[in-house]
Amino acid sequence: MKQQDNHINYIEFKAKDLEAVKAFYIKAFGWKFTDYGPGYTAFADSGLEGGFEKSDDPIVNGVLVVLYHANLEEIQETVLQSGGKLAQEIFSFPGGRRFHFLDPAGNELAIWSDQ
Repeated sequence: MKQQDNHINYIEFKAKDLEAVKAFYIKAFGWKFTDYGPGYTAFADSGLEGGFEKSDDPIVNGVLVVLYHANLEEIQETVLQSGGKLAQEIFSFPGGRRFHFLDPAGNELAIWSDQ
């Protein structure tokens, strides 16, 4: 499926124990998982793709909503000009690049691109 700019594309949760969370979602809902190293696992067959990032920090807001945009530099500038604040600079990961921002209410979201 073709990615669409500015659409929610992915959700990312935090978890202290990736094996326990995978076992739960497999047993309860039949989700499929793909591990990307010891600190990350992605899920599919859930209605919307997403993943779990290992975190030893207390989980306060355990979900990260990830939007898609083909041009990260362009959308980052638009986010900042619209009142958003940069939470994490653009970085690379297997499959693409992304950055994190805070909306005016303080919610952290991310935008990724495969470009």
